[in-house]
Amino acid sequence: MDKLKVIGGKRLEGSIKVSGAKNAALPILCATLLTSEPVILRNVPKLNDIKTSIKVLQQLGVKAEWVEPEVLKLQADDIKSYEAPYELVKTMRASILVLGPLLTRFGEAKVSLPGGCAIGQRPVDQHIKGLKTLSADIEIEHGFVVAKAERLKGASIRTDMVTVGGTEQFLMAASLASGSTVLENAAQEPEVYDLAEMLNSMGAKISGHGTSRITIEGVEKLHGTDYSIMPDRIEAGTFLCCVGATGGTLELTNALPHTMDCILEKLTEAGLEIEVRENSIKATMNRRPKPVSIVTKEYPGFPTDMQAQFMAVNALADGESTIDERIFENRFMHVPELNRMGADINVIENKAQIHGIERLQGAKVMATDLRASASLIIAALAAEGETIIDRIYHLDRGYYKIEEKLKKVGVDIERIS
Repeated sequence: MDKLKVIGGKRLEGSIKVSGAKNAALPILCATLLTSEPVILRNVPKLNDIKTSIKVLQQLGVKAEWVEPEVLKLQADDIKSYEAPYELVKTMRASILVLGPLLTRFGEAKVSLPGGCAIGQRPVDQHIKGLKTLSADIEIEHGFVVAKAERLKGASIRTDMVTVGGTEQFLMAASLASGSTVLENAAQEPEVYDLAEMLNSMGAKISGHGTSRITIEGVEKLHGTDYSIMPDRIEAGTFLCCVGATGGTLELTNALPHTMDCILEKLTEAGLEIEVRENSIKATMNRRPKPVSIVTKEYPGFPTDMQAQFMAVNALADGESTIDERIFENRFMHVPELNRMGADINVIENKAQIHGIERLQGAKVMATDLRASASLIIAALAAEGETIIDRIYHLDRGYYKIEEKLKKVGVDIERIS
């Protein structure tokens, strides 16, 4: 099993190109099921989650090939199966997003419940409730969502909570439904906006995306497209936290600053000097970070996917801060590992209290999830001595060749087996 070895204490200097957004690419890949014509996707990150998603599509009969390093060609003109099996879906929750496209184009779908989770614990039940509102006949049988519909019918859908995956599911399903669909309480994330733009490029009629009320006028069919996926705002934010912890000057190219307002605001509060252009961000840090308190919220609030990275910066800050996690329960698993490196963090229920210290110490630590992995890298960059980060397979789900990108800006980091 691979590990990362990091020797801390180096300032970051140089430029990094931000990869395409994983959280935009995953639903967009599923959207290719909505047409029989070829779809070209550009700026696709070659991550493990992307590879899993391609395997799910190939299992259904989609042809997929990398025509260039970040360019993927897909065609769903010969679908052989309407079933997404547990073996693939269990490794990635986003696989549930093939349900709507299969159902609306072919009239049936059978998709394993993701991760074998109980249906009420995370909002897969909202996906089912919404698709039923669009006149789908859905049953849960032996761990599968089994759905049928002659043709979905437009309707008004209001979810019980804001759900990114649910909004994406309904955007795809309603695109080929008869009549008009209105999504109330819709997710406003940039990745949802990107999916809607991609669907519109295929001939869908979607308006209001980027707000909490989205309207979809169903069409008879969608056509192929050539579409470039948005840059990853979470990867960009992670690299900015790296320079926040170590000091130095870092330029990010292929970035979308306007999708990162809340992140950039908090980084500025922490002491980074940030210069923004249309597609790039330059950040300079020449001081110890200031403590920044955070409450995670749905977009346009502070993203839960940046919480762990900011905690690593706050661990080094000159003062005390709190992080209030309101999106996911059990998302402080990185705290014991940061404390192993000398951090002073105390968790009470969904709130972490962080007493900043001047210097962390290298240690052997273990990644528990994707963003926790990133927080440990940030801490390791600023720590004295050597840090070994185990179980980095989590990292490869969401960061493409992160150690190679960091090496180019002066970090002493290597992958070891």
